[in-house]
Amino acid sequence: MNFQSMLRVIYELPEVYRYIFKALIILISAAAAIKAGASVIDRLFAMKFKRLPVDESRMKTLAGLLKSVLRYTVYLIAAVVMLDTFGVKTSSIIAAAGIGGLAIGFGAQSLVKDVISGFFIIFENYFQIGDYVETAGVSGVVEEMGLRTTKLRDFGGQIHIIPNGEITRVTNYSRGNLRALVNVRISYEEDLNRVIEILEEVAEEVRQKRNDIVEGPTVLGVSDFGPSEAVITIWARTLPMQQWSVERELRKAIKERFDREGIEIPYPKMIVIDEKNKGAKN
Repeated sequence: MNFQSMLRVIYELPEVYRYIFKALIILISAAAAIKAGASVIDRLFAMKFKRLPVDESRMKTLAGLLKSVLRYTVYLIAAVVMLDTFGVKTSSIIAAAGIGGLAIGFGAQSLVKDVISGFFIIFENYFQIGDYVETAGVSGVVEEMGLRTTKLRDFGGQIHIIPNGEITRVTNYSRGNLRALVNVRISYEEDLNRVIEILEEVAEEVRQKRNDIVEGPTVLGVSDFGPSEAVITIWARTLPMQQWSVERELRKAIKERFDREGIEIPYPKMIVIDEKNKGAKN
C-alpha cells in the first residue's frame, strides 16, 4: 500500500476514528520532537563547549534546563495543534487567555516565581548538578535542576523536590577547600605536653596517607577546659566533600594510638558509696 492509498483509507474512516488517529500522530510527533531536541542539545554542549574552560557540571545543569524548556514548549504547541484538530478555535482561546491571565495571575505567582528563580540560580551559578548543598531546610546532592524545581538526594537516599522559589539561601559544601575539625578530650591527670606530641605524630601519619588534605592536620593546642577534661583541637583543610572522611580517620587513628600509649579519654563515671557496708568493713 502506497502513501496515497493509506491517506484514502484514513479519510474513509469515521470522523471519531480520524480524530483519534490525528491525536496519536500529534502525540507521537511531540515525543519524537522532544527526543530529537534533547539529542541536539546534548551534542551541542558536547561539541561547542568541549574546548571552553567551563565546568562540566555547570554545562550539564544548563543542558537540563534547556531540555526542560523544550518539553514545556513542545507540550504547549502539541496541545494547541490538538485542540485545532478537534475543531476548537484556538485563536479565540489565545485571545481569552490574555483576559483570563489577569484572573489567574495571582494564582500563578508562585509558578512564575519558581521559573524566574530557576533562571537566576543557573546563571548566577549558586550550585551545579553533583554539588552537596543545604537549602530550604534540607541538604543533599543536587541530582536535577529543572525549570521549576530542584531535586536533592540526601545521605539516607531520600529525594527532596524543592520549588526554585523557596531557594532563598544556599550553603554549598562543594566549593573551595573545606575545614576538618577534631576536638580531643584529655583527662587532667595526663601530661598535656606528651599528649600534644603524640597528636602531632598521629596528624603527620594521617597526612602521609591521604592525598585529599590540602593543609594540616595541625594541632592547635588546648582550646577549652571542661568539667573533667582539657580539650585539644586539631585542624585541617581538605578538598571539597572530604572533610568528614578526614575527621573520621583522625579520630580512629587517635583512639588507636591512645590505647597503645595508655592515655585515658575521660568519660562519665559514677561512684556509689554504701555507708552501711563501709561502716561494717571499717
